[in-house]
Amino acid sequence: MDNGPRLRHFWPMDSDIIIAGGGLNGATLALSLASAGLSVTLVDAKPREQRQAPGFDGRSYALAHTSCAMLRALGLWHGLADKAQPILEIKVSDGRAGQGPSPFVLEFDHAEIEEGPMGHMVEDRHLRPLLLGALDAQPLITQLSGTAITAQTTGPSSASVTLADGRAVTGSLLIGCDGRGSGTAARAGIRHVGWGYGQTGMVAAIAHERPHNGIAHQFFMPEGPLAILPLTGNRSSIVWTERSGNAARLNALTDADYLAVLRPRFGDFLGNIALAGARYSYPLSLSLAQSLIADRVALCGDAAHGLHPIAGQGLNAGLKDIAALAQVLAEARRRGEDIGRGDVLERYLHWRRFDITALALATDTFNRLFSNDNPVLRLARDIGLGAVNALPALRRGFIREAAGLTGDRPNLLLGRPL
Repeated sequence: MDNGPRLRHFWPMDSDIIIAGGGLNGATLALSLASAGLSVTLVDAKPREQRQAPGFDGRSYALAHTSCAMLRALGLWHGLADKAQPILEIKVSDGRAGQGPSPFVLEFDHAEIEEGPMGHMVEDRHLRPLLLGALDAQPLITQLSGTAITAQTTGPSSASVTLADGRAVTGSLLIGCDGRGSGTAARAGIRHVGWGYGQTGMVAAIAHERPHNGIAHQFFMPEGPLAILPLTGNRSSIVWTERSGNAARLNALTDADYLAVLRPRFGDFLGNIALAGARYSYPLSLSLAQSLIADRVALCGDAAHGLHPIAGQGLNAGLKDIAALAQVLAEARRRGEDIGRGDVLERYLHWRRFDITALALATDTFNRLFSNDNPVLRLARDIGLGAVNALPALRRGFIREAAGLTGDRPNLLLGRPL
């Protein structure tokens, strides 16, 4: 089923770039490339109506300061600003359910940096429709929804995909934004390495009696972390990590029984709590593509890396990929280069490879260090949290890292157009 406009023909190719996957990463990449004058065919296996689902299942995203700057540069932030909750502080602590946090608390305050809030919380039900509307308004983007890519080939000057409905689409470059288990990566011969954590992330929105004051909490428990992230009003989003077997039992509970188990973990610092939407869960694992590129193929977002949500960097890491790749391709086009050529794609690989590997290592290490009840490790991590909190320069470095303000940032993450 094709719910987008009919395919336009650009001789000798249908568009400059083909994107596989119409989720958050695919949509944002398409808009980024179109902002630089590149034509895009966005192929999404999901029907359009599934992307427009208005229900609230608690999913929200902690967008770093630089991710918000990117949306601003793309002309999208004005549609989110009044629905986004600034993250003003982050408090990190260790403990056990029902016993409260240890006295060693690491606190990050946005007042320690000049740029403003470290980020904003944005609900999926607001972000996704905004992107879909922007896609519809962009004449350089052709949307093909409800049909999957079944085959792909590459040649000396083009990439081509065959759709389930029999159509063929060609472009200079194919970009996989088709998530974990990416078909684009598999067909290009790009393998993934990784492992499961035996944990499940349970997501919900919680209404509470007292204001959160823009403070995000990361509470580490032996089974996994509980993140309490501020939303607009007296609401917070939780990402509650449990061992998968226990999570399955919890997911089978009624809402009342689910809350009864959550309360001793959540604590009473925000007063009485209640569910403010549907519940959602997903298995946690690490997945890293052995390469971000192949012959006329590039990968972005979850197709390139699937991370533990312990640092809330999954979508932010994907937006970094998008900003870097879009800039590489826009600059190559301005120089008159073939945007699908290997030496062009190598620039993207070199820009993102180290950051992705470092982030994957950090999230994996933190999860292993904190998701246990070993008394020696508990003492070491409590001392570590207290030590970092006592060193302003080190603490400020962590704040800037959380806000995305470190490293070689592409123009979009600086809030500048391509």
